[in-house]
Amino acid sequence: MKILLLGIGNVLFADEGIGVHFINYISENYRFTHPQDTLDITDGGTLAQGLIPMLCQYDYMIVVDTVNAAGVKPGEVYFFDFDKAPAEIDWQGSAHEVEMLQTLHMMDMVGDRPKTFILGVTPTILEPMVLGITPQIEAAVPLMEKTLLQHMEQLGFGFKRVNDVSINTLIPSSYKRGVLQHEND
Repeated sequence: MKILLLGIGNVLFADEGIGVHFINYISENYRFTHPQDTLDITDGGTLAQGLIPMLCQYDYMIVVDTVNAAGVKPGEVYFFDFDKAPAEIDWQGSAHEVEMLQTLHMMDMVGDRPKTFILGVTPTILEPMVLGITPQIEAAVPLMEKTLLQHMEQLGFGFKRVNDVSINTLIPSSYKRGVLQHEND
């Protein structure tokens, strides 16, 4: 099975960039192994609809992004099967050019969407030209990490921590990491 861990978000809009920052954090700190399945970790930025040709090549996908939920405090972590999304969850109001939710629905219409899980966190600040995350979102990172690693184990992946780099150390170069990654593809 070909699996994708996809970070979505605009790193120039504070907490909105957590999906990208988080996958960079995971990529920097962990190495994953599986007897036959493969895992790619990709910064999807705000491309959403532009990612469709790449996304449809995968069998399984974990999307890391901000999510909105009525009456929920910032920093709340959600993990769910996209096909069984809780009623209170939506992606409306983020700073993406085209919402990831609409992209996944477009893929559904033509039958190209891989099995999809969402690892989401409710944001605090979505201000333009703020590079970084708030303390509430930073405090959510350990639960996001634990949730992802448990899910990867359920999928049969082994993992090893190879670094101890904090997410805040990676944030100043997040916008460069996606560019370098795509240049190397």
